[in-house]
Amino acid sequence: MADRPYTAVIDRLREVGLRPTRQRLALARLLFDTGDRHVTAEQLHGEAVTTGISVSLATVYNTLHQFTESGLLREVVVEAGRSYFDTNIANHHHFFETKSGHLIDIPADQVTIGSLPTAPNGAEIEQVDLIIRVRRRA
Repeated sequence: MADRPYTAVIDRLREVGLRPTRQRLALARLLFDTGDRHVTAEQLHGEAVTTGISVSLATVYNTLHQFTESGLLREVVVEAGRSYFDTNIANHHHFFETKSGHLIDIPADQVTIGSLPTAPNGAEIEQVDLIIRVRRRA
């Protein structure tokens, strides 16, 4: 018997302790059913509205942050007040096209970081996020 359309996303939400509400399910399908991607809250809200999902922008923001806190997404802050949510949670870095606002994944094994500062007393380095800003030549 074939899985129902929401089975995989329901399982994914439950695995991280999130209740599969109607809005979470709808947003999760938009996020995860098409492969790895980078979206802003506004982009996801626009997709939801276009596909007939009734959800407020505030709910989209809340859901994205819940997904990030539970490990389903990774937030990439490219500048103050500008964040993207990445469905690829594996260790990797990004090119950021400054004019278009487009993020491009860089596999972690393509970046070598020679030296890091010592973490503050009582802390340890959890992750290093490298964003390389690029612009297209004219």
